[in-house]
Amino acid sequence: MASYAVNPAAVARARRLIEARQYVLESDWGQVQPDAAAGNAYLQKHSWQEYGEWHLGLTGGANEETKARHAFVFGDYRRVHRSGLVACLYRAAEWRHRDVMRAAFELLEYLDAES
Repeated sequence: MASYAVNPAAVARARRLIEARQYVLESDWGQVQPDAAAGNAYLQKHSWQEYGEWHLGLTGGANEETKARHAFVFGDYRRVHRSGLVACLYRAAEWRHRDVMRAAFELLEYLDAES
């Protein structure tokens, strides 16, 4: 099983977006979660660093500028989705990635308090 570290840049971006009220409180994550094509389109106009800021997890051992390096996407490359944070929390908890789970939970609590 892959190991993941929390991506502090992603946590910071999520917090900034929440503070700027750039979030969606109700969405079907299965419908709005960005797919590979959306990730490719984003990368055509943005850096790998910016792409990474949308992912709460960094995959241990993966090369820096690859999609494999980034895990646990929480937004649609424009806004934080509450359902995306819930999905990150659930997936991280399911596979016992405790640090990512805690980061997702803390962001979810922050979003709920701010909204």
